[in-house]
Amino acid sequence: MSYTPEDGFPYYLDLVKDIDCQSLFTSTSTFDLLSSLTEEQGSYRYAADKWSIKQVVGHITDHERIKIPRAFFTSRGQSIELWGYDQNSLVANSRFNELTLKELVTDYMNVRKASASFVGSLSDSQLRIRGQARQYEVSLEDFLRSIIGHETHHINIIKERYLS
Repeated sequence: MSYTPEDGFPYYLDLVKDIDCQSLFTSTSTFDLLSSLTEEQGSYRYAADKWSIKQVVGHITDHERIKIPRAFFTSRGQSIELWGYDQNSLVANSRFNELTLKELVTDYMNVRKASASFVGSLSDSQLRIRGQARQYEVSLEDFLRSIIGHETHHINIIKERYLS
């Protein structure tokens, strides 16, 4: 079955296949790509109503910032609703386009370093904890893997629509 971004978790999980969490959170491929881009590329939009690459990077960082605390509470046995958020509002109320691409990538790398440290501290039994995420019941491991699936989705769009 082929999933779309509107399917949420199944789509994002399909993008990362069965790669383990620690490998996903310690990979540098996204940062290698983003660090290779120029400031001019960072400001590029492939259409007038689309985000700039800098806004995409900021959005990916926001997404991880929002998801990791949810994963933390779940890992500690706290029942928490994994609510959604309005990505367009968050980007619209950001300073992403005022910051340099380098600043945004550095911020994202710092967020990822903290996330990787957290993920590395989890036991196998914690990774198996199940919780509700919208209409899906998912393990903590799959919830974490979906964060990287979300990143993969946006990096694929950057490659296909911004850099081609």
